Amino acid sequence: MAYEMRPETGSLFRNDKKTEDKHPHMTGSALIDGVEYWVSAWTKEGAKGRWQSLAFKRKEAARGTPEPKRPMDDMTDDIPF
Repeated sequence: MAYEMRPETGSLFRNDKKTEDKHPHMTGSALIDGVEYWVSAWTKEGAKGRWQSLAFKRKEAARGTPEPKRPMDDMTDDIPF
């Protein structure tokens, strides 16, 4: 049976192709609100311990298709009163 991604879930795998420090430690994908995303993760350390830093990129946007405009993009901070 083929793997089927479930809504609001994702998977990460060790990045075996990492050649530079800035490359993510793990990569994978996620399905959020019916849209597929590439997921990148970096393991970071600080005064309070280790944590994962995540980045998401729409799979369509990675192929050159522009991302749809969000409703809040048209709003301004001008208040008419």
